[in-house]
Amino acid sequence: MNIAVTGSIAMDHLMTFPGRFADSLLAEQLDKVSLSFLVEELEIKRGGVAPNICFGLAALGLTPLLVGSVGADFDDYRAWLDRHGVATWPVRVSETAHTARFVCTTDSDNAQIGSFYTGAMAEAREIELRPIEARAGRIDLVLVGPNDPEAMVRHTEECRTRGYPFLADPSQQVAWMDGPAIRSLIDGATYLFSNDYEDSVIQQKTGWSHDEILSRVQHRVITRGKDGSSIYSGSERIDVPIAREEVTLDPTGMGDAFRAGFVAGLSWGVSLERCAQIGSLLASYVIAVTGTQEYRFGNTFLKRFTAAYGDEAAAEVAPRMRDLRL
Repeated sequence: MNIAVTGSIAMDHLMTFPGRFADSLLAEQLDKVSLSFLVEELEIKRGGVAPNICFGLAALGLTPLLVGSVGADFDDYRAWLDRHGVATWPVRVSETAHTARFVCTTDSDNAQIGSFYTGAMAEAREIELRPIEARAGRIDLVLVGPNDPEAMVRHTEECRTRGYPFLADPSQQVAWMDGPAIRSLIDGATYLFSNDYEDSVIQQKTGWSHDEILSRVQHRVITRGKDGSSIYSGSERIDVPIAREEVTLDPTGMGDAFRAGFVAGLSWGVSLERCAQIGSLLASYVIAVTGTQEYRFGNTFLKRFTAAYGDEAAAEVAPRMRDLRL
């Protein structure tokens, strides 16, 4: 199954300040803030929605196509993804901008000061999917993840024009996009993903009810945090509980992992319920580590899947366990 994953590609620079920002912020001087903080820790992590999802798909034995825009500083990140089974050749390299970066400092109160540099991500709107298909062969599914808003709209329009099935995942971009733009992103999607908060925003901004949205897409998947996920197909609703988390360390990237597991299940030809179960289990690996691409299975995936969802469910996914890469 040829899966093209579009979305943001970024590096995360995460710093820790041992004091409190509040001790240095004076309410009467906020209009002329000029501060610096001496930090003790710096972590540079690979990030971005599209690489996170691609990494998860590759870990589960697929070879996803990464589609996005980066700078010339992407070489080390590209080598990492190539080595772990992701096809990075569709990535567009900007001639002028750096790869997007998120720079964030967290203090002892868990207060954060962060900045996001869009950089090369803004050029994702220049990417056409058809040349990628010409080289890779028929694209079976395009995942349209959070990205430069114009790029998201363009990818969605091309999917409709060329008949590519697509998974709409507007995610955090629903906060910035207006109703017409959100409607254009989700109308005609084979799958629509959101969490329960984003679902409320989508309904409010589009003016469409849950049933109206469902009439415009084939399947809806809504994640609900500790309450699992719900799959809507026509009049059918399937609720899937989360897989037990052995360690809770950092939730960053759990949603990306869920999507990767779900799409991997689609490629394996299992039921939508099984897809959500695979996604939930993959997310339980991500929360146990710091960093969105640092998890490893260590021959535990099937054992933990069986413990979470039972022998019958495990028997359906067991034939694919020999394809796991981690």
